Amino acid sequence: MNQNNDAVTGASKKELNELKKAESKEIKSPWPGPKGMIPVTSGQADDANVHNRAYLDNLLVEMRVIDSIEPDLTTTLFGKKYSSPLTLAALSHLNKVLDNKTRKPMQEKAVAAKNMNLLNWIGMETNKEYKEIVQAGADTVRIIKPFADHIKILEEIKVAEETGAVAVGIDIDHVPGNNGKYDIVDGIPLGPITQEDLSSYVASTKLPFVAKGVLSVRDAEKARDAGCKAIVVSHHHGRLPFGVPPLEVLPAIKEALADSSMTIFVDGSLMSGYDAYKALAMGADSVLIGRGILPELLDGGTKAVEEKLEKMNQQLSELMMYTGVRNMNTFDESVIHNNN
Repeated sequence: MNQNNDAVTGASKKELNELKKAESKEIKSPWPGPKGMIPVTSGQADDANVHNRAYLDNLLVEMRVIDSIEPDLTTTLFGKKYSSPLTLAALSHLNKVLDNKTRKPMQEKAVAAKNMNLLNWIGMETNKEYKEIVQAGADTVRIIKPFADHIKILEEIKVAEETGAVAVGIDIDHVPGNNGKYDIVDGIPLGPITQEDLSSYVASTKLPFVAKGVLSVRDAEKARDAGCKAIVVSHHHGRLPFGVPPLEVLPAIKEALADSSMTIFVDGSLMSGYDAYKALAMGADSVLIGRGILPELLDGGTKAVEEKLEKMNQQLSELMMYTGVRNMNTFDESVIHNNN
């Protein structure tokens, strides 16, 4: 063994020093606001978003243009019609991040959804803040954290009903913290969600219930059996270290749920209409766009979000025309080729 190499790993001392520097280097957030308010991930091998991007970029599309026509993007979700399958993801806390406190990005996002006739999702907000955001007028899905206090979950479900939400759900994937214990968010302890718990939440409301954070056939089937009407195939922007890309497990989930009437949403590094097309072609009924509109939302507000979403709709329509997809019911997974 070279005396300049580590006796355990065999790595050179220089390599080990570089690794330690990389591990200890503080990740600089590209987002405004207090540290940690908008989480960032490492960009290293453990960062599931790195694998999302690589997987998406290796999905290539074959062309089928004979008999192709301009497509109809109209999408029916929870019994209501929307202008596009793009929906605005369940972001949270954004009203706290800007120095300019006269702006309310959560409301600006809701207004953009209303103006474009798109479904809006709202994440962890107090009941008071949630009601204020809903007043912007867009149809909403409320996503609730898996609080250790299950009474709090039931109370937030009730508020969603009272404020006219089109659906309500829970972040089933936000149970662990990075310390290996149940997470704590805004000082509120989170806890485990059993299939029995999920069934009780479904039974507590007349609203369609959504399990957000499904990344396996196993959990998809458990959500179905608990009575959920929809799932979001997701790892919550990389909460799961080394998480499999949502699109990689999507076809198997779609097949497992084929005999059900469940709606399948997908998110995860969908930054363009081309990314959204790939998700829809591989089996999603609709997609959630979060970080794909976040810079526009924080920098420019409602108008900038609308412009970004309009561009994404154009890209989606372009690829649909190139592949002979006429509407949301005629996507065909066989146009996708994995270039790995």
